[in-house]
Amino acid sequence: MTDKFDVAVIGGGPAGLAAAVAASKHGASVLLIERETRLGGILKQCIHDGFGVIRYGEKLTGPQYAFKEIQALKKTSVKSMLQAFVTNIERKGGRFLLTIVSSDGISEIDAGSLVLATGCRERTAKQAAIFGTRPSGVLTAGSAQYYTNIMGMMPARRCVILGSGDIGLIMARRLTLEGAEVLGVYEAKNSPGGLARNIEQCLNDFDIPLHLEHTVTRLIGADRLKAVEVCKVDRNMAPIPGTDKIIECDALILSIGLIPENELAQMLGIPLDPQTRAPVCDSNNMTTVDGVFSCGNALKISDLADDVSASGELAGRSAAYFALGKSCPEDKPLGSASYADSHTASRAAPNFSDTAGRKTMYCIICPTGCLLEVSMPTVQSSLEIEGNKCKKGIDFAIKEMTNPTRTLTTTVRTTFPGTPVLPVRTDGEIPKNKIMQAMQELSHVVVSTKLNCGDTIIHNIAETGVRVISTSYIP
Repeated sequence: MTDKFDVAVIGGGPAGLAAAVAASKHGASVLLIERETRLGGILKQCIHDGFGVIRYGEKLTGPQYAFKEIQALKKTSVKSMLQAFVTNIERKGGRFLLTIVSSDGISEIDAGSLVLATGCRERTAKQAAIFGTRPSGVLTAGSAQYYTNIMGMMPARRCVILGSGDIGLIMARRLTLEGAEVLGVYEAKNSPGGLARNIEQCLNDFDIPLHLEHTVTRLIGADRLKAVEVCKVDRNMAPIPGTDKIIECDALILSIGLIPENELAQMLGIPLDPQTRAPVCDSNNMTTVDGVFSCGNALKISDLADDVSASGELAGRSAAYFALGKSCPEDKPLGSASYADSHTASRAAPNFSDTAGRKTMYCIICPTGCLLEVSMPTVQSSLEIEGNKCKKGIDFAIKEMTNPTRTLTTTVRTTFPGTPVLPVRTDGEIPKNKIMQAMQELSHVVVSTKLNCGDTIIHNIAETGVRVISTSYIP
């Protein structure tokens, strides 16, 4: 028996969740298909904060952001199919016939429109053209994040990071907090690739060096990585002879870019843009095949989950209108257009040392990441701040100069085999100089009872008066 739906959404990450909710709200019957055992996509392992500043007006961790999106889904009539893989799609009579393999066997779904929210994948060492053997110890930043944040395993003790994408920067901080030594982040371009605020709070906070116009040219080691060779590169990103240097390490973590996942789009004969490898879409996110919509990182690699969700809402709403035979309205949801030109540290990294009575820093309050210049006060003068685009930048600079604080996000161990670690965060900021003390206290915590998102783990971490709470749950 073939079940019929108005809209089938493929992918249960932030784009797919937003698309399914939007399609349901506009009157469509919706099936959400997800290959993993839980909804949320990559958000489940992104335990750091910074999500939801635009969409929810607060800094959330990835699991917290996913929790809010899943709660919104539960308020609709959307049907979810987990541990399900779409193996074939055929177009018949203006509708789509999907063959799905799941834990229940093989089934067929008939849908009036499709939303492809399949996300993206990471570039690998093969695509980085690094010479040498292929020893263990070379892994993508996403894989390192999965091992650390989901499995509770340390993928490295002494590592080099190639590429300054956001996940690479975030993992530099994460591994440092867990006791690893991050020897440096190497970036072939002349400017960082990640958000400016991540340069500040992930590298500068922990004195992790960023080497621009450098790349890894060779892997050294047979069974296990023992060292890497790094070189300076010219303006064409070609290694400069004589600048090579050997760095002993046990892991190379790659953060060298993402590629939209569009195998299903190709199955439907949808042409992909040769530059972006994503479908060409109209203003309603519909591809060149009528009734097929694309969204999220499958359509455009985004810095912010907020943008991904906005893209999913547009695709879901458009898919519902198409399936129900209605005309799509011209207006569409707004993402974070105000941040479009200022997501990354698009200039050469500034000198952050104190010079001539001035200090330079990135504001970490929002994704804009304003570059602030602070004049150090003297007997005759007070603190002067330049470069901020809003008052929050002034408040941040003053606090940074007097009592710098950060939100700590990490994991604690559990006694549950299926969930070896549980993501947690401080329910507020704590002094920077208390972070490692807090990590030491949390290393002794073992959760033995099932908890929900928001439950208290510790009431007073490192004598700061700040709680530590769970940001996910134990299923």
